[in-house]
Amino acid sequence: MPSYSSGVGYGRLGPYLTFTVTGDSALEKMNIPWLILSLQIFIFFSLNRQLAFGADTISANQSLSGTQTIVSSGGHFVLGFFKPGNSSNYYIGMWYGKVNQQTAVWVANREIPVHDIHSSELKISNGNLVLFNESQVPIWSTNISSSSSNSVVAVLEDGGNLLSLNRRTNQSQLLTSWKNSEDPAPGLFSLELDPNGTNQSFILWNRSEQYWTSGAWDPQRRIFSLVPEMRLNEIYNYSYVSNENESYFTYSLYDPSTISRFVMDVSGQMKQLSWLESSQRWSLIWSEPRQQCEVYAFCGAFGSCNEKALPFCNCLTGFEPKSESDWNLSDFSKGCKRKTQLQCEDPTLAHGKSDKFLEMPNIKLPQHEQSMTVGSISECESTCLKNCSCNVEAILCWAFLEIYHCDIKPENILLDAEFCPKVADFGLAKLVGRDFSRVLTTMRGTRGYLAPEWISGVAITPKADVYSYGMMLFEIVSGRRNSQQCEDGKVRFIPTWAASLITEGGDVLSLLDPRLNGVAPVEEISRLCKVACWCIQDAETQRPSMGQVVQMLEGVLDLHLPPVPRSLQVLVDEQEHVLLLSESSSAESSQSRSYISTPSHAKSSTSSTTS
Repeated sequence: MPSYSSGVGYGRLGPYLTFTVTGDSALEKMNIPWLILSLQIFIFFSLNRQLAFGADTISANQSLSGTQTIVSSGGHFVLGFFKPGNSSNYYIGMWYGKVNQQTAVWVANREIPVHDIHSSELKISNGNLVLFNESQVPIWSTNISSSSSNSVVAVLEDGGNLLSLNRRTNQSQLLTSWKNSEDPAPGLFSLELDPNGTNQSFILWNRSEQYWTSGAWDPQRRIFSLVPEMRLNEIYNYSYVSNENESYFTYSLYDPSTISRFVMDVSGQMKQLSWLESSQRWSLIWSEPRQQCEVYAFCGAFGSCNEKALPFCNCLTGFEPKSESDWNLSDFSKGCKRKTQLQCEDPTLAHGKSDKFLEMPNIKLPQHEQSMTVGSISECESTCLKNCSCNVEAILCWAFLEIYHCDIKPENILLDAEFCPKVADFGLAKLVGRDFSRVLTTMRGTRGYLAPEWISGVAITPKADVYSYGMMLFEIVSGRRNSQQCEDGKVRFIPTWAASLITEGGDVLSLLDPRLNGVAPVEEISRLCKVACWCIQDAETQRPSMGQVVQMLEGVLDLHLPPVPRSLQVLVDEQEHVLLLSESSSAESSQSRSYISTPSHAKSSTSSTTS
């Protein structure tokens, strides 16, 4: 049921009490300077009972029924019984008086319709405006306390209300979508201001799942930061007020002849529309979210949303709509049901058959998906097929490739003098977030520390971390970056230099951090450098595991002389660094590749991914 707020109104002579109807779906505007949402009805308490009632008024001894209506003084709005679309239900509501296409602005009895408008009536009873159904049972009321009922009148004004939040009571007025185009009952989508005072608004599914935010209000540009379409300030005058008592958002129109709607639509999108008199239709100005398939659970369970097809929603293979009538009204919220019962639900139906999986390409994973620990694809399928509850939304069996998360901890990240991360790929950090729906096709990480497989495009394994760890060991020993500019202008790559010294039996102390003045155990330095060389081998199969690295450093495992890795050679010219990476010439790699990255021309690109 709608909620109400009461307060003193201004703009007419004499004292009066107003109530504001909230909970409807649209912010409607007809060049009203400060209030916008559902319209206001004014209840007047007058000491003089000899009032003259006009076409915009319901008095204490009058009622509204059948096709009777009242019209606001400016002719902008009409109040009466109406029937949305082909529905057989009737509602008391308001609609535009100057729009040929009947468009509801506000509905009183959203959840409890009437069926006989001639025996149903809207009238003043005990100081309240009350709707009685065909059985004369009250089904809607303004619920305002009044000591006198005979002196009360209801007047339909050309005013409106606003989307707001009362900070003292933490009660908010919000916009709630219709269930569908023929049912004004509260739907699943609602728009409301953030109760935490962040000066932004949210769209919620079922008042629980947030799937869109407007961004914070920008007082300079007078728009919400993530809704750039609001910059059409030559048409709309948006306003947002926030203080210790309340927050509210309103808009007005500069052109008095413009008719506009701000509606929480049944599509789950917030829409701004204007009436085009020339074509006699509503024109969409902007909508958020911009893409229909960005609306949370728009197609329901086992439904698939496709932006490039109409209708947007379709059932997955083997499923059909739960309610064909709802789908015909573009209400997909009930989703789809199975055409054939699962064998695991009734083993007697098997007849030698078994449940199977169907591959669905280009489908984004649902939120709150189930997960289980398995060892292979077949084990995943077998485990899921034995559990009939493993079908709530969709079933996903990952290909048996390990996924590495971003292990960003202080002890894992090298910092430069400015305390900025030096090795962004250490721990495979910052590749993608959990909710990231695109794949970066360029490298992420510090040049010179990346394993060759990042360049060659092969699968990433834990050995990529081993490679970066080896580079870090060289920095620990030398106290320098892994590349160093010499006096002749050339660049010396520390790992290559170190590997050459080790294999040729050179003086490993020459690699030592000069600040240590050569004071360090030669055996330990040699061991560190050998381990580092093994870690940065071109072929990942030649690199040790991290467990073996620890044993090598502890002296548990014997160390052999490593081959000199040739995967990185650094060339330097006067203006920019060119990083050339070539794969190993070992038996496991016969091709060479290069990756060139310049500070002024480095590019990044993204591509869609499927899951």
